[in-house]
Amino acid sequence: MSLQHSSDTPKPQNNPQPQVCGSIIDAQGREVPITEQMIQKACQELEQSQGTKARKG
Repeated sequence: MSLQHSSDTPKPQNNPQPQVCGSIIDAQGREVPITEQMIQKACQELEQSQGTKARKG
């Protein structure tokens, strides 16, 4: 028995692009990929806002 690679297996790219899991539409109607940095910033802002509310309440 021998191992064979399927023809539908994706081939490595010379310049791989980051995997895009979603996008947003900006004010000019352009599609902007959501980056890991954008998600981390949003999470940090949410944590800060929740921390502020918890101290006030």
